[in-house]
Amino acid sequence: MSAWTVTVRTGPKVERVKAETLEQALEVLEAETRVAATTTRLGTVDVRFRRFSASDQVATRAELRGPGRWRPAVRAGLDVRGDGEVEAWTGRLHREVLAPARGETPYEALRRELQSTSVDP
Repeated sequence: MSAWTVTVRTGPKVERVKAETLEQALEVLEAETRVAATTTRLGTVDVRFRRFSASDQVATRAELRGPGRWRPAVRAGLDVRGDGEVEAWTGRLHREVLAPARGETPYEALRRELQSTSVDP
């Protein structure tokens, strides 16, 4: 049984990938979001009283959960915005955006955050 689950949501399409280790899960997460960041773009949405620009919309959300299935210790992921920007986050109900350090990508910021806490079974 795998310890980590990566869930990728793009519009109505949902894909789940299982991984045995945190490193494998992070590799899948990064690969999926890099593809989405180069191929997915959204336009501005106007809903009468408010406009949502491409940067306000999440085009693809890739979520990492684990280890375990019922009460995973880690919930984190990467959001690809409608303009192609990538944003790392942690949390379940209250997501906290991870600010990359100087010269660091969102992928590296997420990796740093998750590897700073020992969560591998």
